[in-house]
Amino acid sequence: MVWQQVYDPMGSMVLSTLLAAIPVVVMLVGLGFLHMKAHFAALAGLVAALVIAVFAFHMPAEMAGKAAWLGALTGLLPIGWIVLNIIFLHQLTERNGSFKVLQDSIAGVTEDRRLQLLLIAFSFGAFFEGAAGFGTPVAVTAAMLIGLGFSPLAASGLSLIANTAPVAYGALGTPIITLAKVHGYDVLAISAMVGRQLPFFSLLVPFWLIWAFAGFRGMIQIWPAILVTGIFFAVPQFLVSNYIGPELVDVIAAAVSMVALALFLRVWKPAEIWTSVVPRGHEADAGAAPPPSARTAHPRDAVLRAWMPWVLLAVFVFIWGLVPVKTWLNSLFAPNYPIGGLHNLIERVPPVVPKNTKEGAVYAFTLLSATGTAILLAAIVGGLLAKYNPVQLVRVYGATIWKVRFSLMTIALMLALGTVTRYSGLDTTLGLAFAATGPLYPFFGTLMGWLGVALTGSDTASNVLFGGMQKVAAGQLGLPVNLMGAANSSGGVMGKMIDAQSIVVASTATGWLNKEGEILRYVFFHSLALAALVGILVTLQAYVPPFTGMVVP
Repeated sequence: MVWQQVYDPMGSMVLSTLLAAIPVVVMLVGLGFLHMKAHFAALAGLVAALVIAVFAFHMPAEMAGKAAWLGALTGLLPIGWIVLNIIFLHQLTERNGSFKVLQDSIAGVTEDRRLQLLLIAFSFGAFFEGAAGFGTPVAVTAAMLIGLGFSPLAASGLSLIANTAPVAYGALGTPIITLAKVHGYDVLAISAMVGRQLPFFSLLVPFWLIWAFAGFRGMIQIWPAILVTGIFFAVPQFLVSNYIGPELVDVIAAAVSMVALALFLRVWKPAEIWTSVVPRGHEADAGAAPPPSARTAHPRDAVLRAWMPWVLLAVFVFIWGLVPVKTWLNSLFAPNYPIGGLHNLIERVPPVVPKNTKEGAVYAFTLLSATGTAILLAAIVGGLLAKYNPVQLVRVYGATIWKVRFSLMTIALMLALGTVTRYSGLDTTLGLAFAATGPLYPFFGTLMGWLGVALTGSDTASNVLFGGMQKVAAGQLGLPVNLMGAANSSGGVMGKMIDAQSIVVASTATGWLNKEGEILRYVFFHSLALAALVGILVTLQAYVPPFTGMVVP
């Protein structure tokens, strides 16, 4: 029996919207204000979502339970699989001392913490976003920053802030390609339109990142390096997105940015070397940060061995992200499991979609092609080359599973919550509230994308969820459809830093377990403020010359 979603079950959009918001509010309040452990906050949010979906939005209870099950499975693969294996790799490098060598080699490029942050969190993280996405950049950069001596709060929160501008083109353009494919946009037009919005923020975010860490004075002291980092990311981002396509935008922009910054630091040094590892104004929150360790010069071959696992990681992840490789691996083993009693039994209805549309519910067990598998292989190869024997690798892997057990549980519960809100229509009710804002829609439609990523943890999922609604609303209001489709993706990138799965990934990578609430409080203002700035830019592009001339028809 097919069940149709109901978006205003209370007969009042105000009441229905307030009800739809309760699960997210329960989770965020529990996490950020009641200091609940993340898995308990996620469980509370999931229970609230199930209750409201069944009793207020009239979703059949069996469907609600199966939606939660599908979400939990998705949380474990691909997201949890990435987290588990990146922590495994990090554990291997810490146990044999190569991470200390890596730390010293980065300090050889620059001992300034602000410049290390630019190089690793922004530029290097953008490469992993472009190649893999789905939590990989935060896991990698947070682990590297904590190894360099950054405080847990700095490593976690700043990795999340840095992982914004590249998100729309993450995983080889997947969010843009999916938006175009699912909702009938022209992929090159959407790629170009996003590429006329995000470069402004690719230039801004490095400044914002260092300001959040070091304060205004600390930022101004290194503005030339920040400007180089931003320009050499933003310009390639614009050029590739507008004249080539979405697939390699981040990979090319990140590589250019890293090389440009490294070359610039050969000829320019800040007047004051910043050695603090605690974000300005958050010393009490972060606890006692370790003092900067003395840098030791290491032989060239030792440095190469220290970088080897991370180079292997980059190579494996990039290869695994290529469409022909994914297709081949999936042809070997990638069973799909339709969820009985849920698959194609839920319909989304107008005005969210032009006509009634069935929701698929298929769990794809793409173990071979998953990014986490590439990370695992990189870790195994790197471990063997580092003289670990197979028994030692198995022991470290078992210890890693135990270390991240609660994080994996949290990720599964978070994705279960997001999936229930999607299939029950709760998140669509929230989206419709934004769509009712009339002339202010360019601003609030952008925040719809922000909300979508905050709820689902994925710019791709947000585009699937709200991309069609953006198209319908833009047509009704006489706005360019490509503008609002792109706004959904561009606004969504700022929600990435507050989505629960990203925060759990960051806390796990830094070993700062059960501190997810502190991380959320640290990044929430930055997320909302940057999303509002994207909304202002989109509004200018909708109504105000010469910004209107930037819109792709």
